Amino acid sequence: MSQFLNRRNFLKAALATGALAMAAESAIVEPNHPKLVRIEVPLARLPEAWDGIRIAQVSDFHYDEHFSVVPIRKAIDMVNGLDADLVVLTGDFVTVPLFKKYLGGSKRAARFIEPCASLLAQVHARRGVLAILGNHDAVSDPHRITEALQAKGITVLRNRAIPFEEGEQRLWLAGLDDVLERQSDLELTLRPVPRTEPVVLLAHEPDVANAVSHYPVDLQLSGHSHGGQVRFPVVGPPYLPPLGRKYPRGLHRIRGLTLYTNIGIGTIRLPVRFWCPPEVTLITLRRMLQTSYLLDNYRSAPPADAIF
Repeated sequence: MSQFLNRRNFLKAALATGALAMAAESAIVEPNHPKLVRIEVPLARLPEAWDGIRIAQVSDFHYDEHFSVVPIRKAIDMVNGLDADLVVLTGDFVTVPLFKKYLGGSKRAARFIEPCASLLAQVHARRGVLAILGNHDAVSDPHRITEALQAKGITVLRNRAIPFEEGEQRLWLAGLDDVLERQSDLELTLRPVPRTEPVVLLAHEPDVANAVSHYPVDLQLSGHSHGGQVRFPVVGPPYLPPLGRKYPRGLHRIRGLTLYTNIGIGTIRLPVRFWCPPEVTLITLRRMLQTSYLLDNYRSAPPADAIF
């Protein structure tokens, strides 16, 4: 009997130790060590002059002075070592507490944008650093957040597009204002873009790709979902946010549109990640020679239930 009890106590101790180790990994180790994900994306309409352009994407910072500041600093060092042509920051620089969000938003959350922007001012790219706002930014104080980022040399795109030129060939970077907070206007965003020229769209919520795919957009870069933040084997994430459930992570193809969802740097509600480490993405665009099938798919009218 005593031998059975000793064995049972040993198993209990082993399980408890394993649980503690898992908790430590989820709360201390994994959230603080961003991984670098390198992908190549072929685009049918990419001009030859832009073949090989390197875009570094970082998303969902959720700045706070105790937890996310550590992976943000590491991500900045990682990005600066990539020699990227462009760096794009796809929203959620601050965090609005849940109960305040449903009471109409909280400008107090925006107080973290100044230290966050000061950190992000250290990011370097040959052609510039661009940003969009996320749903937390939009529900807090979007004007303060925009001004703080732009004061540090970061171009904030809110329903607008800007061209980059190489020789006489252009690539457009467009930024959609937040969809969840009903600030987005894709038609306004794309209005200055000639329909024959390629567009990379920054849109915080990935699931808007279904609607975006009906417009002349070649690549959409998103964040928002955190990849679930906690993912269990087989089961997957126990929770994903609205407009982050269909395409919560990685590379997807929707009609003629390519979508990449970055799983973010920071955490929300709990400073925990499990099987879902923070991420910096390096995207290399490649020219695709066969274009006809993509162009055939691009130009239909937006669906009746489009969200823009």
